[in-house]
Amino acid sequence: MKDAAAPKDAAPAPGAALLLLAPTKWRPWEYALWLLIAATPFVFAQHGALINEIAILALFALSLDLILGYAGIVSLGHAAYFGVGAYGAALFAKHVMPDPLVGLAVGTALGAVLGLLTSPMIVRGTDLTRLMVTMGIALVLYELANQFGEFTGGADGLQGVVLGPLLGRFEFDLAGRVASFYSLAVLFVAFVLMRRIVHSPLGLSMQALRDNRLRLQALGMSVNARLTTVYTVGSALAGSAGALLSQTTGFASLDVLDFHRSADVMTTLIIGGAGWLWGGLIGAVAFKVLHDLISSVTTQYWTFWIGLFLVLLMLVGRERLFRPWTWVRRSAG
Repeated sequence: MKDAAAPKDAAPAPGAALLLLAPTKWRPWEYALWLLIAATPFVFAQHGALINEIAILALFALSLDLILGYAGIVSLGHAAYFGVGAYGAALFAKHVMPDPLVGLAVGTALGAVLGLLTSPMIVRGTDLTRLMVTMGIALVLYELANQFGEFTGGADGLQGVVLGPLLGRFEFDLAGRVASFYSLAVLFVAFVLMRRIVHSPLGLSMQALRDNRLRLQALGMSVNARLTTVYTVGSALAGSAGALLSQTTGFASLDVLDFHRSADVMTTLIIGGAGWLWGGLIGAVAFKVLHDLISSVTTQYWTFWIGLFLVLLMLVGRERLFRPWTWVRRSAG
């Protein structure tokens, strides 16, 4: 009588393979949203500068979401990598080559190098240790940029940054229209890259690490190596966001390394939601629109109203605040 057991090299069930591949597939609403995003520079051409700022903040929030939302590394000094990318791209454009894409690559590489060099201090320790270390790195770089004013411009900032035309054809205009297309294109490429990373084996292992570090160690996986890899990638994306800011504004100052820069991106991620790729984009739109509207009414106390909104968001909950109909339906059911 033949053995009825399945052979050892039997293929996995088709249902399991489809279940694993399901999150990697683009959904119709994602295509629709990206088409709407691509249309914003045409529809709101008079707000090109604001669209550019939103795209840069969204890219910055994506970089923080990778290390915080997916890897569980808390940071209050993410502006360090943003600032290094901003200064690197500005100095490169001013003294070496004005090509925007090459400068963007330089800013991204500098952010990645700084992330790789500082990762040994960050991947170890508790959340409180990481908060202090990341904040300390940003403060050290801030003071260095202030002291070496002959290179960075010090408190006056690095001025006279002039870029060449994008792709050799499109000159950057004062209205920010070309800049908005440029930043949105970089944001889309980064989003696609992030999507591939978080749904890859590395991304899945990072989420498992975030949920239970000891269990991942028990499986024999290298925790520090994974944290270092993800932190370096997140730092590179932050560097590219900083490079975009200095390129599209033609200016780099100590503001790119200031603590409020780290606080703003953290606030953006809190509004949109961490551990969800669209959270950074939604949070960036909400934060910048709220900032623009509130500051037009009161230029001095706009942070008060943003803080009040955050308190309301934490007390009520994101789902109850933005989707009250689902909460009412669940409560009634």
